[in-house]
Amino acid sequence: MDSGGRGGLPCSRDWRMMGGQSPSRSTAAPEASIAGNAAEPGRTVLSRAFAVLDSFLSGRPEQTHGEITRATGLAPATVHRLLAELTGWGALERTGRGRYRIGLRLWQLGAQAPGGRELRDVALPFLQDLLQVTHEVVHLVVLDGDRALYLEKLEAHPDVVVTSRVGLRLPLHAAGPGKVLLAHAPAECLDGILARGLERRASGTITDPARLRQVLAEVRLQGFCISRNEMTEGASSVAAPVRGPGDRVVAAISVVVPSCTPNLSPLVPVVRMAALGVTRALQG
Repeated sequence: MDSGGRGGLPCSRDWRMMGGQSPSRSTAAPEASIAGNAAEPGRTVLSRAFAVLDSFLSGRPEQTHGEITRATGLAPATVHRLLAELTGWGALERTGRGRYRIGLRLWQLGAQAPGGRELRDVALPFLQDLLQVTHEVVHLVVLDGDRALYLEKLEAHPDVVVTSRVGLRLPLHAAGPGKVLLAHAPAECLDGILARGLERRASGTITDPARLRQVLAEVRLQGFCISRNEMTEGASSVAAPVRGPGDRVVAAISVVVPSCTPNLSPLVPVVRMAALGVTRALQG
């Protein structure tokens, strides 16, 4: 792949053969309501609304009133009122099963965020090339606090089923692209994750802090990460870093294949080439 364009990815179908309604106006709320109430001291109206929206970020695309109440710790009456307000504005939608999901209005607002949109737009041609070469699941992932945020996912007719989807946030230590991002994250990010404990998501998830530190050092040295059965049982991945201006790692690209695949090495140069293409485009 040259420094000025996409090119370079071989178009072999089988990579194994080679050597990612308008808001209503209302009167101002009383000061006590803005500051919180006796049942929820210190929590503002906005903080409670944000808590409701945040509850959808942990792998729960649809929730009931009761599930949101338990996830947020808010009073049922408060949740009921907030759900009505958020649904009326379009931030949430109510399905026919009495459940709630993120609404189109909020999606439209999020799509205006320049950072993620620009990165996705630059990376998309390279992700499409990678999909054409592998015919497997392709991811573009970025660091979001102490989680891996899936910014894009492409798939044709993959041989493996994964739980990832655009907008999902997953643990950094339990996936290939997550470990790539964690390997280049500030030390305090890793320290915080280790302090909270390493949750096991599948049989291959790394739960030992010393082992995780060793793997992250290898990722930094090698420039890629191979993972097997870490986030999803039966799924393996190869991931590589994408660097932006100043050579800072800003994202990771990965390809997910079935864990029964005996040799993932042929995927390494293909994934790294795609990541390098995005890097050159961002830095050019």
